[in-house]
Amino acid sequence: MPIKNRIAEFECEMREWRHDFHMHPELCYEETRTAGIVAEKLRSWGIETHEGVGKTGVVGVIKGNGSGTGSIGIRADMDALPMQEVSNPEYKSTVPGKMHACGHDGHTSTLLGAAKYLAETRNFDGTVNLYFQPAEEGGAGARTMIEDGLFERFPCDTVYGLHNMPQLPKNTFGIRKGPLMAGADSVTITIKARGGHAAMPHMAIDPIAIGTQIYQAAQTFVSRSINPFDTAVVSITQFHAGTANNVIPGEAILNASVRTMTKEVQALIKEKFQKLCEGLALANGIEIECEYREGYPVTSNHDAQVERIISAAASVVGMEAVDPETEALMGSEDFSFMLEERPGAYIFLGGGDETHTHSVHHPEYDFNDETLTTGASLWAALVEAELPRAG
Repeated sequence: MPIKNRIAEFECEMREWRHDFHMHPELCYEETRTAGIVAEKLRSWGIETHEGVGKTGVVGVIKGNGSGTGSIGIRADMDALPMQEVSNPEYKSTVPGKMHACGHDGHTSTLLGAAKYLAETRNFDGTVNLYFQPAEEGGAGARTMIEDGLFERFPCDTVYGLHNMPQLPKNTFGIRKGPLMAGADSVTITIKARGGHAAMPHMAIDPIAIGTQIYQAAQTFVSRSINPFDTAVVSITQFHAGTANNVIPGEAILNASVRTMTKEVQALIKEKFQKLCEGLALANGIEIECEYREGYPVTSNHDAQVERIISAAASVVGMEAVDPETEALMGSEDFSFMLEERPGAYIFLGGGDETHTHSVHHPEYDFNDETLTTGASLWAALVEAELPRAG
């Protein structure tokens, strides 16, 4: 099964949708224009449509031919990033300081293409729920939709998601069983010491000196506390202290990013930060606050669903273009919340070629339009394989 002929016939439409979304990017929970267009198109194709799910999310429900009770959920994210686009495509962002630098404009258009095809053909038996999600970029839109009753109101037996990947060759797929993307946590450490004159350091308790100890110790969490066969990243990304060159400040603040692939490693690093701060506070006779915030969980694929989407992907591009053991990434993804609620899988769609070399979140990044029909065909093939018609 190559690119579905009917999907190929409206490739130009899909490009137009994508370019329009690209020109009008909207940030977390601001996706009112995007959501409105999505809802309008779904309704025009005769799809049952629900707006305002998880604030600005949209859900389309397509019933197939037959009396089957099986169901599948497919998710696409809609939000953009607070970045200035520096390249100049004809469809360049018209909103200063905002751009689709992660390809969510392409994800939305890909799922719309699949929706149009599935609504026309209904060559499946069961229910397809299309989840157009807001606020993936730091806003935990998947969790917000779930808290708004997503899976109770629009239930699915399995759930799937897709992300474009410029590092992979165009129109190839990459996936793996188990952890695919990291969990992302953040830490804020506030050192409340005692300020004083820089010429009389013995009269003060220097928070900068204590902060440097925290920085150095944090570098050993991964190298000396975690099994070398496990994976984690701990990065101190901010260190704020002081206002003048002759003043020892009374306070210093550090911020850190933590990426892990298992809950066990996450718990270990959290404990290491807390005990480090408790110990330094006691040793220096001061107060140190350690706020550890658990963010997006690990995006961990379920084995059976990985095998199913691999089969669907191979039917579209051939097995030679599907990598079933692609490298895991330390980036994070809030689709992880959905995978904690339902069995499913998350897959990468390659978009790299000679003109698409920039990574996502780069100010010159642009989604590769030549992958739109491939992504839409994947969803169509998956639905028809998962929910086959009798006879």
